[in-house]
Amino acid sequence: MKKLSLLLASLGIAGSLMAQQTQKPMLYGNSWMAITGKPMAATAGSMIFQQGGNAVDAVCAMLAATCTMWDTLSWGGETQALIYNPKTKQVIAINAMGVAPTGATVEFFKSKGYNFPPEYGPLAATTPGTPGGLIYMLSKYGTMSLAQVLAPSIHMAEGYAIEAQAVNAMERGKELIKTWPYSKKVFLPHLGEKREAPEGGEIFRQQDLFNTLTKMVEAEKEALKQGKSREDALMAAYDRFYKGDIAREFVRGSKEQGGLITMDDLAKWKPVEEAALSTNYKGIEVYKLQQWTQGPMLLQALNILENFDLKGMGYNSPKYIHTVYQAMNLAFADRDFYYGDPAMTPQEPMKGLLSKAYAKQRASLIQFNQNDSKIGPGDPYPFEGKKNPYLKLLKSRGFEMDTSKRNFAPKHDLGNNSLKEDYQDRLWRGTTSIEAADKEGWIVSVTPSGGWLPACIAGNTGVGMSQRMQSFVLDASLNPFNVVAPGKRPRVTLSPSLFLKDGKPYVSAAVQGGDTQDQNLLQFFLNMAEFDMPVQKATEAANFNTNQLWLSLGGTKISDREPKPGQILLNNNTPEQTRNELKKMGYILSFSERTSGPINAIYFDWKHGSFWGGSSNHGEDYGIGW
Repeated sequence: MKKLSLLLASLGIAGSLMAQQTQKPMLYGNSWMAITGKPMAATAGSMIFQQGGNAVDAVCAMLAATCTMWDTLSWGGETQALIYNPKTKQVIAINAMGVAPTGATVEFFKSKGYNFPPEYGPLAATTPGTPGGLIYMLSKYGTMSLAQVLAPSIHMAEGYAIEAQAVNAMERGKELIKTWPYSKKVFLPHLGEKREAPEGGEIFRQQDLFNTLTKMVEAEKEALKQGKSREDALMAAYDRFYKGDIAREFVRGSKEQGGLITMDDLAKWKPVEEAALSTNYKGIEVYKLQQWTQGPMLLQALNILENFDLKGMGYNSPKYIHTVYQAMNLAFADRDFYYGDPAMTPQEPMKGLLSKAYAKQRASLIQFNQNDSKIGPGDPYPFEGKKNPYLKLLKSRGFEMDTSKRNFAPKHDLGNNSLKEDYQDRLWRGTTSIEAADKEGWIVSVTPSGGWLPACIAGNTGVGMSQRMQSFVLDASLNPFNVVAPGKRPRVTLSPSLFLKDGKPYVSAAVQGGDTQDQNLLQFFLNMAEFDMPVQKATEAANFNTNQLWLSLGGTKISDREPKPGQILLNNNTPEQTRNELKKMGYILSFSERTSGPINAIYFDWKHGSFWGGSSNHGEDYGIGW
């Protein structure tokens, strides 16, 4: 009787959800769709579409606008993208993540008393990736000039009516901002007054950034005057940022404030085009970026969940929540130990981690009567015909690879169970998302980030530096693949998604929110693939978050980042019966109206030849379709 009532309750939730009016209307279009973290930035994308640009052009304009608006990122941050090329029918992965600079060694950071590289300031900065990533995408897959796609952001840098969300972040972070002279000049125009940051709606001017963007466009125009090709002209703008006068001022300003980045670091860095990783979930091809991101964690979780009848469990029933939570924990345990920069040694065991046989073995570990607080990394090496070289390291960390002996207590991985506001901030921190599609078939999904407020601006460039160094570790026992080293990319949370069905684009999606990104994208995808929700309802539907993972951002001590076993964040509307069942399984419950970052997505309706855009109600994100 109890099981029946729980089933009826879960079916009732799903039924009522399907019947509900969405809090935002669905977006529709058959020519193009542009969605991102700020309405004004989506407008920039629409302007480019109206001028005849394709989805790549529009994404570049939206990326530039979100950086200029300080939408949890700046021009000195990092960019990556998944692009569907309709000419080749292939998914392309763009890696424009910066690298650790010269001098960024374990010994250097430990000598300063750090357990992780710092959260803020010049020593948190990798080399800028966003300008190079934008120019690379535009040159290879766009159609327009840099002058055209930067026109909206250059106009904004001259002065635009800034949103309250951004200026309130400036005001909250002003004590730290005051320690950086170039940031203080930009973000605190009312020094000495009660409110030193701008007010919402005030015209916010960024003269230094205007000059920087104008210089890049001037370099392109000068190259075109000299008869150079479109691609060479774009590279002239690239070179001015990474090798010319902009680079010199960036490095000078960084070093003045204690940073490590050199001219050689900027000149040597380049964006990389690489193969996307993928898996097949019940006939749907799922594409993610490589293991320098957390993206493969979603692929691993889907491989595990494919072994269960999720639809039969019911949307957000206790059994469904428990099963998905356990699968995410298994995937996160592997992420936390095995993911890192594929361009550096040692090589990550991705073939084993993404094998269906390995997923089946991991799925067999799920206990259906309780949360497993001792889940640790698995051993994927046998699934690619190799011996695990890190067994001793795992055992020294407290993990027993023999699953018949799972009565261990990992040294690092049984954190305290306090759920503090600063912990949740670190869990959700940073990033925006950008989605675009056009009638020619180009689709782009991006999760750019870095240089969020309070940001340290490098000299008179107007460019806020990245804070992504904090995603490295200094202790190989935490992750031997992600130990900081000059020239290395950190393992980041940034994680756009593309889904193909029957050989055609099905959904494009991304979400902000640090370590919760792939948790929320996983549940969003299952909402559509298993529970047939329309895309807007799927973006708004109640999710849950696991805290049983190592945080990728924030904190200065091991204890700031260690997993919180059994902690689960549920939506306020979770039924009492579901709460009670989860408590019996050993979960520690917390609740919020917001259980997801703002998910942005585009669904491709091949029956009618249209786009359906979804943008959840958890942020300022929105879009425009035509």
